Amino acid sequence: MAEMKKQTVAWGNWYEICCRYLFPAILFLYPLRHIHLGLDLWDTGYNYSNFQYMGMEHMDPMWLFSTYLANAVGFLLSKLPFAGSLLGMNFYTGLMVSGLALLGYYFCSKVLEIPRPIVFLGELVAISLCWCPTALLYNYLTYILFFAGTALLYLGLAREQKKYLILAGVALGTNVFVRFSNLPEAALILAVWAYGWICRSKVKKVLAQTGWCIGGYAAVVGVWLGWISLRYGFGEYVSGILRLFGMTETATDYKPTSMLTGMLLPYLQNLYWVKWLVVLVIAGVFGFMVLPGRFTRMKKIGFAGLTLSAVGWLYYRGFCSLIFSDYNAMLRPGILFLMLCLVVCGLLILGRKTAKETKLAAGLVVLVILLTSLGSNNGVFPSLNNLFIAAPFTLWQIYLFCRSKAEYGLPGLKKVKLIFYPAKAMAVSFLLVFLFQSIGFGTGFVFVEAAGAKNIDTKVENNDILEGIWMSADRAEWMTQISAYVSEQGLKGKEMIPYGELPALTYYLQMPPAFNSWSDLRSYGVEAMEEDLEELRSEIAEGKEKPVVIVENTYMVWENSGRAGLVEMGLPEHKVTQVETDVKWELLKSFMEEYSYRQTFGNEKFTVFE
Repeated sequence: MAEMKKQTVAWGNWYEICCRYLFPAILFLYPLRHIHLGLDLWDTGYNYSNFQYMGMEHMDPMWLFSTYLANAVGFLLSKLPFAGSLLGMNFYTGLMVSGLALLGYYFCSKVLEIPRPIVFLGELVAISLCWCPTALLYNYLTYILFFAGTALLYLGLAREQKKYLILAGVALGTNVFVRFSNLPEAALILAVWAYGWICRSKVKKVLAQTGWCIGGYAAVVGVWLGWISLRYGFGEYVSGILRLFGMTETATDYKPTSMLTGMLLPYLQNLYWVKWLVVLVIAGVFGFMVLPGRFTRMKKIGFAGLTLSAVGWLYYRGFCSLIFSDYNAMLRPGILFLMLCLVVCGLLILGRKTAKETKLAAGLVVLVILLTSLGSNNGVFPSLNNLFIAAPFTLWQIYLFCRSKAEYGLPGLKKVKLIFYPAKAMAVSFLLVFLFQSIGFGTGFVFVEAAGAKNIDTKVENNDILEGIWMSADRAEWMTQISAYVSEQGLKGKEMIPYGELPALTYYLQMPPAFNSWSDLRSYGVEAMEEDLEELRSEIAEGKEKPVVIVENTYMVWENSGRAGLVEMGLPEHKVTQVETDVKWELLKSFMEEYSYRQTFGNEKFTVFE
């Protein structure tokens, strides 16, 4: 007996050590696993360029003001020690994900009282599904403040403390200045009314709670508007935001209808897989009901085998991929998990015996999943990137369901019981697939131009910004060659106009953009580019040195070989059409002809004009 007690105490000590120290340490370090891998010519360097060159001189005002706080925080990070490189900035921005995971770990375990091992597993999954580069602070700061607003709203309602409700409003109001399209997140305040209905609260009390939230929201919006007005002028801010509303003329995927369709369509498409799994569960339930009770063990073994066969069928039919450097490794399992989250939370909300605090948490999870994707043109991908509350909560509820021995009677047929072993077996099987695919994706995927990096085995040795970064051999060759040219010609620090899908060069080559790092982006309209080029002409007339122009070779192939050349490159049809009909490229060519630009450098990827 003494020996058994000693073993129990020893295990208890190890359990506490894991929960208190090991799990938080892993959640802190895991988001930093890829900071030295991959060279992304799109979003990563583009955002770091905006941080380094923040301001009206080098940035498009629309993006300066629509993502103001993200740029401001990024600017501050760029001034920290060792931040003068891609590796250093990846480290600092990676800490945002570490912070999110730790916030989730402590909130879910201490406030929602979910067992810490389950929370740890949920946060590990949430980190693994963070496909978005950490350089996109307008996403990760959004998730942090959205998390804060959700947690504070829960505390304010569950504990009936107005200070938390005010702070929840402050967090949600601040989030509008991280990314203007976060406006729909204000709908989270609807949880006040939903919880009031659950608790049968008086209307006066609900109105007061709503008022505290809205008061905090309005107050902080006023503060940030005041600061921006003093810093840049209120008119400049309004002008930049109005341009944001006008960009849907060229970037149609930002229209509200397109964003809503993009969010709902993946759920509808995934119903194909859901229906077969549901049919199998229903068949299993009726099989358990029909066959005699003495065959219970045989029925369980048989259905477990059938469930494993269903898992094999999912892999055989391409439900997910074992190539973990690709989105297909996690996309369908991830969407199915989101659907499972919504179903579980919906059942909890409707359940008569569900505790009111659990209903509140479930309702907030539903709002987080749905609202995270609003304001984005990436469909459900943002929701997959923001599971820091939803994943632990859903795993916990499924665990409770699987542990439960409850049976349910059919309405009007009290003698007929539904035995939920098949549903539990299917839930466990799917979660094992989901966890395996998520962790595999988390360890194998590195974002590079909206795809996964491959063949990461080479470094660039002549560029301080890229020191310590591993990439594919072809990318290393491109960057080595152009970095050598920029160094030899003394171009570092000179303004440049990048054109093509290479906005990151402004950061990697340390050449500030003349007016916009991503001039070919659809959300940057033709009229805006005309205005910027006209302003640049005026500055050149006053003695300013003309900027260097660096063009992606796709456009040079178009100029030299036309459509046939683009097709031979293997470009998809939409990309060929985009280059063919690019009015902004014609504007830039006219500008270069006007100022007698000539080609001074070229390699497989880039062409330089001076």
